[in-house]
Amino acid sequence: MTNPEEMNHQEPEITPETAIESENDAFEAVEEHNETDKVQAELAELKDKYLRLYSDFENFRRRTAKEKIELIRNASEEVVQSLLPVLDDVERAQAIFAQIEDGKVEREGIELIFQKFQNTLNSTGLKPMEAKGEAFDADLHESIAQFPAPSTDLKGKIIDVVEKGYYLNDKVIRFAKVVVGA
Repeated sequence: MTNPEEMNHQEPEITPETAIESENDAFEAVEEHNETDKVQAELAELKDKYLRLYSDFENFRRRTAKEKIELIRNASEEVVQSLLPVLDDVERAQAIFAQIEDGKVEREGIELIFQKFQNTLNSTGLKPMEAKGEAFDADLHESIAQFPAPSTDLKGKIIDVVEKGYYLNDKVIRFAKVVVGA
């Protein structure tokens, strides 16, 4: 006698048509798998391109922002450079008036004008360079003469400043013209 459970578990009969159908199903599954791999590879490639493009854009944005800030900071450089000879002349006039004893009012007037002019230039970021007694540095100073040093500790150091040097926002806009001890 046949068990009812055994009857339900009968193997399906394989015919040529069912074999072809199952082979077609397997082929379609392999094709779908290959197509999925291609799509995933293309997706990964597009993600990589996107990340690179995004990084390039961020670098560009940072670089242009930095250049813009530098341009704004140094926009007044030409104007300040053209005013430096005037500043030198006012300093010379101030030194001359300091020697005259009877021109007290004129001296005070020149000092007031000089202080106002100097404060205005300092507010733009201009700073005078301190050079006297410092070691000569070709990146900051321009040597116009060499004299024998009065003492051995002044050899290679700046003895006198003929024309002051200036920084604008920590950038040298005029080199100090100096006399160096030899």
